[in-house]
Amino acid sequence: MAEDNTSGARATWVEGMQFVATGEKSGGTFVMDGASEFGGASNSVRPLEALLGSLAGCSGMDIISILKKKRQRVTGLHINLRGIKAEEYPQRLVRIEVEYVVRGWDIAPEAVARALDLSMGKYCSVRGSLNSEVVYTYRIEAEPAG
Repeated sequence: MAEDNTSGARATWVEGMQFVATGEKSGGTFVMDGASEFGGASNSVRPLEALLGSLAGCSGMDIISILKKKRQRVTGLHINLRGIKAEEYPQRLVRIEVEYVVRGWDIAPEAVARALDLSMGKYCSVRGSLNSEVVYTYRIEAEPAG
């Protein structure tokens, strides 16, 4: 049987500038709202924030998987992203800066560096779909001895 290599989603307008996005296969949902860009108030995710979050989630899943296979004792991973938009419309992201903060015991820096390179260069489909410069750094926070 051939593998299904498609991915789909649907976005449904709710009101104002608010949409609910639904994953075709997962059925999972999230709310996007651009009201704050048009003078309104919103605490929902903006579309570009959703894109940055997708990059974080995609690469984060790769990194956790790779570090576990390398028998690293990871207890946490935080990913901070900053997107720099072009000044002209459509104001696409021209540069994305990503900082990975890996927490755990006796984490080998070379294992983290390799996991990041593999994710960003080979495995992360979101990264592969972006036409933006992506730069990434990492730091390791050791768990306190206990």
